Amino acid sequence: FHASDRSEMFMTNIEGTANVVNMALENNVRKLIHVSSVAALGRTKNGGTVNEEKKWEQSKLNTNYALSKYHGEMEVWRGMGEGLNVTVVNPSTIIGYGDWNNSSSALFKNAFDEFPWYSTGITGFVDVEDVAKATVGLINAESGGERFILNGENWTFQQVFTTIAKGFNKRPPHREATKTLAEIAWRLEKLKSLFTGKKSLLSRESARISQTKTYFNNQKILGFLPAFQFTPLEQSIALACGRYLSGVPLA
Repeated sequence: FHASDRSEMFMTNIEGTANVVNMALENNVRKLIHVSSVAALGRTKNGGTVNEEKKWEQSKLNTNYALSKYHGEMEVWRGMGEGLNVTVVNPSTIIGYGDWNNSSSALFKNAFDEFPWYSTGITGFVDVEDVAKATVGLINAESGGERFILNGENWTFQQVFTTIAKGFNKRPPHREATKTLAEIAWRLEKLKSLFTGKKSLLSRESARISQTKTYFNNQKILGFLPAFQFTPLEQSIALACGRYLSGVPLA
């Protein structure tokens, strides 16, 4: 997400969530499942592992998107304090077929366009259908007042972009974006966007996040829903690439 989208993100993720919580309270909704993000947990030390006990800390690496999701969660916990039964799920980067001009689906567009840069940073990824299945499972389970991280696997950004590129039969990224080069790359992409009128493929925030290594622990949800399993990331990517190539209409 670009910093230029800040106002819209804050309105949707904070005010929008507050409105949902208020309506749920007014209408005596039995249970509210809030789909948040691991971004709402804040950043951790480079190379650290994040679980459900992670507390938000101020950091220069906390993006505007993270801030909006964190404050959105605060509205949900406020609802719990007012008597609402809530459960929060925190998906990592969601992988799946969708509008590749928006959200994490842009990973597929970048790979299809043979974006040349890669980084060795690490983060978590999860299949979009797994997020839906886990959410439904929690609706039907006896859960309340807690959160669950939804993360399939922890991969390097290089591994993700290379796997997607191969799924499209495109050239994988071949230029390592070191910290210095990443700072140059996002500026070049921003300059390019001024001439093309299109959003840059790399923002300042995404360039800096791409240099970090964060691992997400998924054991809580696996223990809570014994029948639930995460889809292997390679399988998720292959399915999404196939749908893009076959021109399956967006739902």
